[in-house]
Amino acid sequence: QVRLVESGGGLVQAGGSLRLSCAASGSIFRVNAMGWYRQAPGEQRELVATITSDGSTNYADFVKGRFTIARDGAENTVFLQMNSLKPEDTAVYYCNARVQRYYRGASNDYWGQGTQVTVSS
Repeated sequence: QVRLVESGGGLVQAGGSLRLSCAASGSIFRVNAMGWYRQAPGEQRELVATITSDGSTNYADFVKGRFTIARDGAENTVFLQMNSLKPEDTAVYYCNARVQRYYRGASNDYWGQGTQVTVSS
């Protein structure tokens, strides 16, 4: 089994900052990529940012210049530093990891339980 545990969500005023963390644990051979997605009420889940095992990053246009994704490969942990938060950033943020559980095994996606981020105006 693979488990993703998120932390760091909460309530913040517009213009403020939050830092999300997500740690992957369990039966893991390699974590290939990790990322953050979010889902606002009544909306579909959308990509926020991803980072590969070699450190390549990808950001949604709406967070470029405000959010930074980083990874601690040794600990299979991913972070999302969120600055200049806006009310429209309010959503449940989900951690994702593409995990290879065995040598030469296939990679599969795993999800965390989600952490609420609320930005007040």
